[in-house]
Amino acid sequence: MRLDKFLKVSRIIKRRTIANEACDQGKVLINGKSAKASTEVKAGDIIETQFGERKNRYQILSVEEHIAKSDAAGLYQVLV
Repeated sequence: MRLDKFLKVSRIIKRRTIANEACDQGKVLINGKSAKASTEVKAGDIIETQFGERKNRYQILSVEEHIAKSDAAGLYQVLV
C-alpha cells in the first residue's frame, strides 16, 4: 500500500492530500529515510512524522485497504 494511503486509512493523518504534502515536504520518514508518498509500506516498517515540534513514531502492525474508523488504531503501534 502507498504511504499516503496508509496514513489516511490508519487515521494518523486525516486526509490523503495532507499526507501527500507532508511526504513531499520531508516530514515523513520510513525506517529512518525520507519517503515519498508513493513509497510502499508493509508490516514491520517504522514511520516517523514531524509537525512543528511534535515528533511521533509508529510501527506498522498490519496493512488493510479498508477498515472501520474504530479499528484504525489497530493498524499501528505508537513507539516512544
